[in-house]
Amino acid sequence: MADMPAQLPVQRVEVSFVGAPPVARIERASGVSKVERDGSIVRCLVAGSFQPFLEALRGHEVVTLRSTWSPCDRRRQPPHHHNSTETSDETCNDQPVPRAQPSTAR
Repeated sequence: MADMPAQLPVQRVEVSFVGAPPVARIERASGVSKVERDGSIVRCLVAGSFQPFLEALRGHEVVTLRSTWSPCDRRRQPPHHHNSTETSDETCNDQPVPRAQPSTAR
């Protein structure tokens, strides 16, 4: 597939459920990593297609689903992210992730 990018886009996802989330199914979904559970909320990274992740949610009632570009996907970040010297506690492939700068635009 010549049209596929060398590196798949990575998104940070947060999903809240009615009842217990299907954590084991989410962990097994292709492209999903760094799965964390906090009660009925699941946070994870999804690389590439969302389809395997969405299939893992099938049969479970989702209250909210939020997806944002992950700091791990530096190709999608505005230029100021590349030049930041501050780091957060997050890591991508064992490397510190630049902390996002607050936006002043409205």
